[in-house]
Amino acid sequence: MPELLREHAESQYAEELDALARSDTRPRPPNWNLSPWAAVTYLMGGALDDGFEVTPKYVGSRRLMEVAVATLVTDRSLLLLGVPGTAKTWVSEHLSAAISGDSTLLVQGTAGTGEESIRYGWNYARLLSEGPSMNALVPSPVMRAMERGKLARVEELTRIPSDVQDALITILSEKTLPIPELESEVQAARGFNIIATANDRDRGVNELSSALRRRFNTVVLPLPETIEAEMEIVQRRVSDMGRALAIPAEPPALEEIRRVVTIFRELRAGVTEDGRTKVKSPSGTMSTAEAISVMNNGLAMAGHFGDGRLKASDLASGMHGAIVKDPVQDRLVWAEYLETVVKERGGWKDLYRACREML
Repeated sequence: MPELLREHAESQYAEELDALARSDTRPRPPNWNLSPWAAVTYLMGGALDDGFEVTPKYVGSRRLMEVAVATLVTDRSLLLLGVPGTAKTWVSEHLSAAISGDSTLLVQGTAGTGEESIRYGWNYARLLSEGPSMNALVPSPVMRAMERGKLARVEELTRIPSDVQDALITILSEKTLPIPELESEVQAARGFNIIATANDRDRGVNELSSALRRRFNTVVLPLPETIEAEMEIVQRRVSDMGRALAIPAEPPALEEIRRVVTIFRELRAGVTEDGRTKVKSPSGTMSTAEAISVMNNGLAMAGHFGDGRLKASDLASGMHGAIVKDPVQDRLVWAEYLETVVKERGGWKDLYRACREML
């Protein structure tokens, strides 16, 4: 069997989930694999009573994760809101893995997502030969989650057309999914709930109706407050992905991570870290996820086309691609930042020269 490129969270962290389940003596809601306390510990990391160390999956406010998990205990569903790169999908997947042991009940929101992705569809060959029946019905991930008492995930909710979004209203309010063709319904087993994610940048694309928004408790995931927190996230994710992808390069030095994260934070904020120089912001999202992508691309360059040690020249192409989304406007913004900020910083001459060559 070929080695998987990316395992689901419940498989990748099965040892941690088993250790938490064994040591978890707190009350568990119906059909939950872990108690709410243990689910938050799985996300935030920490040492268990037997000395087992749980690695952190989310670097940020523990209280935010407690609010998110507490929401899923109630009859309200959870909406994770934030700009791109704030770990909404990451948190959604790990919450589902910890609580339900299954993160695969997923609806990916796009402009083309149809109502059958949320409700159900039909096997048309069987429908024509047998007529409407349960055997001809194709359940959606949401329907399967309702039947099994598990969590369903709806990614990029605001990308889904408004009329399709509203198919969730009856499911969330009545905890039932009518099947009028069969004069039947599927009622949600205890433990069922929905975790949805939405992008701050997509406001106004397909705004949620007030009726649907009322059925969600919204938790806003912020960008990392400090450069140290953002560096920790980047270092951890780059290390994990480097091992998974078997990139033949040395782990990046903290100084290289600091330089990339500093540039992204300054372009995002429109001002340098010391507050002395204002800079223009590019049109793209200078998120933590983009910084991780730049580091991984640099490691691939160093490992396959260099000596295995990450250099400024390995990072330059990834930086250019992440920052210059608009070939005219963003190129001017990036060139101005290189001349006014990067060129003047001590020890950054190599990065300045490598990035200038890409312009």
